[in-house]
Amino acid sequence: MSCRHINEGRQQSVSYAIFRKCFENFDYDKVASYDDTDVERILNTEGMIRSPRKVRAVINNARCYQKVREEFGSFCKYIWAYSDGKTILYDGHDDGPLPVSNGLSDTISKDLKKRGFKYVGAITIYSHLQACGIINDHDKECSCYKRIVRKYPIVRMERDSEVW
Repeated sequence: MSCRHINEGRQQSVSYAIFRKCFENFDYDKVASYDDTDVERILNTEGMIRSPRKVRAVINNARCYQKVREEFGSFCKYIWAYSDGKTILYDGHDDGPLPVSNGLSDTISKDLKKRGFKYVGAITIYSHLQACGIINDHDKECSCYKRIVRKYPIVRMERDSEVW
């Protein structure tokens, strides 16, 4: 799990630098050990979110992340297992409008919620799947699209319960 995932749960008005500082440079083991004193410290940080629920959710997610890491060896192994370690190219995504979520992101979202994660809806998970390269939604003329298709294992799939 990358800092992108923890960062996707933050409010857009909060600076990345402040968020990163408050959460120990995204060290999950440190964040998982936070207590009420840390929650208060974070809530009192200039420019930081003021929602105790969201701050506690980040701490909770760090603890859930540790459990996934323990069960699967890494969060990376857990998340990439959904695509058998291949980047997914959905029909039509390389030259048309893109969805905000789909069946895969919904499935992963539901599993993460069962594992106790918070603020991991299908839209957030779809964004994470794009960011970490599991879903390649680049235009087929984009150099990133071409590099991924050339260098990494891919699988082409039909559209999957997409939400626009």
